[in-house]
Amino acid sequence: MSSLPPVTGPDGRQLGIAEYGDPTGQPGFFLHGTPGSRLRRPPNEDDVRAAGIRLLMYDRPGYGQSDRHPGRRIVDCVPDVEAIADTLGLEQFHVVGGSGGGPHALAVAARLADRIPAVECWVSPAPYDRIDFDFLAGMDPENVQEYGKALESEEVLHRYLVGEAEQMVGQFENESEEVLGEIDLSAADLELIARTDVQTSMGEMVAEAFRTGVWGWLDDDVAMIEPWGFDLDEIKVPVTLRYGSEDVLVPAAHGEWLSRHVPGARVVVDDAGGHLVSPETMLEIFVELARVQG
Repeated sequence: MSSLPPVTGPDGRQLGIAEYGDPTGQPGFFLHGTPGSRLRRPPNEDDVRAAGIRLLMYDRPGYGQSDRHPGRRIVDCVPDVEAIADTLGLEQFHVVGGSGGGPHALAVAARLADRIPAVECWVSPAPYDRIDFDFLAGMDPENVQEYGKALESEEVLHRYLVGEAEQMVGQFENESEEVLGEIDLSAADLELIARTDVQTSMGEMVAEAFRTGVWGWLDDDVAMIEPWGFDLDEIKVPVTLRYGSEDVLVPAAHGEWLSRHVPGARVVVDDAGGHLVSPETMLEIFVELARVQG
């Protein structure tokens, strides 16, 4: 990882960024999940470097080194991504978003089409405010409880997330396989979490995510259940949607809904897959996008 100076966003907020892989390679952004941080790196950076990928990650507002942006919407990530790209002199770049980063990747696809050859969006939630879709159906009770707190008030949600964050950090420090609490994860997710390299990288990511509190997590949750601020019909660039049939955090119904509403989307379904993506699959996705960009 290369430490890069924080970037100043268009409204003066500071954005923490990190760079992995080949600094002269094909540039791409990875928009982390919820919760997350710029330290959501592939466990083996040498593989990223060997693939010729310049991988950029930034802390969404309220996480890690990035100043909080209270009341932010999903679409508000677009000027932040654009500010980072402009600061680094990037004209073209691909975008990948996973889990809570998925809707943010779709926002960038909708609003920065002239700079993005293609977008990958995996295990992404669908919009909450759609009358033809039940956002919470099939979701693990822990996630249902979390969104329920968000629907009550920010104060209630903040108290809940503080306890959840303390528990999560402690579990990673103790190298526990119960890092996602009492969630009944798929067999594929449990196998992945048991890997030492995955535990190490996720532990670093989580510790950094909560360095200044749980505000990034809180604002992500609130933004998810509010209108996203853009229309999926705006998307004109190629988008690949990936999701797992056994996902209990973002059930497959979310991916199915998005596949019907993201124009021209290519859809990849892992019939045995859960919510988490392996480092090997992550690298394959970045390599595939680099070919499109090249």
